[in-house]
Amino acid sequence: MAKHRKFIFVTGGVLSSIGKGIAAASIGNLLEARGLKISMVKMDPYLNVDAGTMSPFQHGEVFVLDDGGETDLDLGHYSRFVGSAQFTRKNSFTTGRVYDSVIRREREGGYLGKTVQVIPHITDEIKLRIREAAGESDITIIEIGGTVGDIESLPFLEAIRQLRHEEGATNVLFVHVTLVPYIGSAGELKTKPTQHSVKELREIGIQPDILLCRCDRPLSKEIKDKIGLFCNLTGDQVFSAIDIKTIYEVPLYFHDEGVDEKIIEKLGIWSGKPDLSKWRDMVNLIKNPEGTVNIGVVGKYMDWHESYKSLSESLIHGGVANRVQTMVHYIDSEKVESGDLTELKGMDGILVPGGFGERGVEGKIKAIEYARTNNVPFFGICLGLQLAVIEFARNVAGIKNASSAEFKPEGRENVIDIMEHQKKITDKGGTMRLGAYPCDVLEKQSGVKTHAYGAYGETKISERHRHRFEVSNEFLPKLTEHGLVVSGKYKDKATDTELVEMAELPKHPWFLGCQFHPEFLSKPLKPHPLFSAFIASSKKNKKS
Repeated sequence: MAKHRKFIFVTGGVLSSIGKGIAAASIGNLLEARGLKISMVKMDPYLNVDAGTMSPFQHGEVFVLDDGGETDLDLGHYSRFVGSAQFTRKNSFTTGRVYDSVIRREREGGYLGKTVQVIPHITDEIKLRIREAAGESDITIIEIGGTVGDIESLPFLEAIRQLRHEEGATNVLFVHVTLVPYIGSAGELKTKPTQHSVKELREIGIQPDILLCRCDRPLSKEIKDKIGLFCNLTGDQVFSAIDIKTIYEVPLYFHDEGVDEKIIEKLGIWSGKPDLSKWRDMVNLIKNPEGTVNIGVVGKYMDWHESYKSLSESLIHGGVANRVQTMVHYIDSEKVESGDLTELKGMDGILVPGGFGERGVEGKIKAIEYARTNNVPFFGICLGLQLAVIEFARNVAGIKNASSAEFKPEGRENVIDIMEHQKKITDKGGTMRLGAYPCDVLEKQSGVKTHAYGAYGETKISERHRHRFEVSNEFLPKLTEHGLVVSGKYKDKATDTELVEMAELPKHPWFLGCQFHPEFLSKPLKPHPLFSAFIASSKKNKKS
């Protein structure tokens, strides 16, 4: 085991979206499998305080933590790959948050009249946050967002340069993810982009210890040696990072390449060989399923799959639990709204995910009605639950103008209303119900086991939330009178009220909506119970 706290910094070069997050998560996975205690951090160079108010078109999904932290989607990768790590707000911070802290401290006189500068004050704040996030971990892996050469990343890079000097070279490792493209017309791999990227790093005082080279084919020893020569490394510090079928295979590929062995060698860590047997079995199941199920995800961000990253991964996990491959079909809700149900008719299950705004809502409601009336397994998440309640209210309970206060603030039949304590809040960054809350699961209704209990097998659970609106208790008696079952509740002791957390239709093969986001807790080795149950029902409903 490590005798001293160690740090691994992961940077990216040449272009954005090079795969730093998966690389960092895979390294964490391998080191955890060796028995080391791992922490992970994402440092993002944008000025937003957090990812909470950013458009999914700009930055993909917002990943929510137990303590309510709204973070970059890479925290989702970390959570899925590093099973034992517990992440909090400390594990993700931005340039905006760093500058906000420094400026607040300056306004309070914390710098005793000194001139406040990027060096040392901003870099000191960055180092402080890195060390706080490390806690009692053996190794902390820190991913620096952006691309080397971007002006926004410079304070972070300077901070990690200083940190290596302060912690000692044997306790800090720099991993650089770069690109080695194959040029078809030349018939060869080109190393120049990598050479230039490493040159950028070395100019600011950082010498990479390991290069992970994104490429479409393995690098030969000759090319590795060439890259090493021009980048002041030996060839055995240069590794291929090829494109493979599933991201969950990346740790296995890195291990076969010897990445983890080189890391512990460079950091002077003694550990046993990693136990990757369960992970390898899971990957083999993903690559060699016993069948497929077709799941239609109906939403409005269908051209931007990163908006639903955790959701799509959780559907894969649900498939693993049922030994099938989940084929996810993204269906544009506006197309359904126009009356085109063609794509829905080929689905074994239908899912309506979370989201905000009125656009495409009526299409989602039509999709829910189709699932309800045709006995197609249905899963509604957050907004998906709310729209399922609206559809049921309109078409079953006779509340013809049922809607949500999000769409009709002055509506008289809003079966979905804004949460009471949030009505006077105007700060968009502070109106959410965020983080983990407990939920009581109903075991049986009229002697019949609920779908919720059938999935969880327990009556006390905790799930993560991100929403402003809730099912209105005013309309609940009429809804339940017509057959809607509230199978999950949160009891707010402060206000002596109950909030609907799950609702379902017991006579349907599987029809359930939840107010929380179960996708944030699903892992490939521990699929979330609701996704497992939804895919199991969809498998039974498999179209010929």
